Amino acid sequence: MIIDIKRFIDVEKPYWDELESLLSALDKEAFPRLTLAQVRRLYYLYRRVCTDVSRLCGVSVEPELRVYLESLAIRAYGEIHETRNRALRFNPFHWFFVTFPRTFRAHFRAFEIAAFATLLGAVFGGAVILVDPGAKTILLPYPELQQNPSERVSEEEAHAGQDVAGRQLSGSAFYMTHNTRVSIYVFALGITWGIGSIMLLFFNGVLLGVVAVDYIRAGETAFLLGWLLPHGAVEIPAILVAGQSSLVLGWALLGWKSREPLKVRLRRIGPIVVTFLLGVTLMLVWAGIVEAFFSQYHEPLLPYWVKILFGICELVLLILYFSLLGRPSSGSDVRVPSWGRFE
Repeated sequence: MIIDIKRFIDVEKPYWDELESLLSALDKEAFPRLTLAQVRRLYYLYRRVCTDVSRLCGVSVEPELRVYLESLAIRAYGEIHETRNRALRFNPFHWFFVTFPRTFRAHFRAFEIAAFATLLGAVFGGAVILVDPGAKTILLPYPELQQNPSERVSEEEAHAGQDVAGRQLSGSAFYMTHNTRVSIYVFALGITWGIGSIMLLFFNGVLLGVVAVDYIRAGETAFLLGWLLPHGAVEIPAILVAGQSSLVLGWALLGWKSREPLKVRLRRIGPIVVTFLLGVTLMLVWAGIVEAFFSQYHEPLLPYWVKILFGICELVLLILYFSLLGRPSSGSDVRVPSWGRFE
């Protein structure tokens, strides 16, 4: 029972202010990390303000004070009993260094399937061009790729650096938008339960296999690696990640071994798909910059070994990024629902 309301307010107000300050700090920080002592203090202050609210019942006091304390108690209750994923409060650094690599590893089986489809297509395309070199005109839709490899290399080296600066800006924009559009097509075909995505990845692999074998047979392996590796070390994995996301979508649509309704399954994979698409876009932006501002330079202006070394370094860093970043201290990775993996 409260006898002196003024004294009651003077004694309790410091606790109210402390709780309000703590709640405001939690609201401002996207990923708050409290110590055990801070968690205990938060719970103590919450219980104390709840007690104060109950003590004010039946006491003649200004309504503003009761409303203030009730709102404070509600906010504290929401923080203590929070069940939403705080990762929804987007933090670009946390997303890049933790969320994206974790999501990639959690659905690595889908990436393996996408990579296998592309590799199978590359083997098929390489075998076809070995058996029938004339099939290049049918399999390659781009006129510059149908040209004799040695002739093209001679032309590129003879005009190395000429008119490249004028094409860099437009070329970079073209590669970014074109490759992003291709990746979106790969992802969108996930609505075919992933079958269309696998077919598109297979065809993309056929193109890679035909080009690779064509240039290797002509003795232009150094040019091929120096031309494709700097941007392809990121661009090809980006397309595979797009295929990975499409297979995750197709798996959710299929709902194998899941009793959840389709709406629930799609809602669950929403953040996963968005993470993949953001990651793919970022990778393709980098690949487009490299392709426009680095890959277009050839010998004698830029030695091939420099370009090959640059591409190898990119590939190693990308492997380390997806393999190591975002791992919890315990060494175990994040858990995902079984329907979200290809198990």
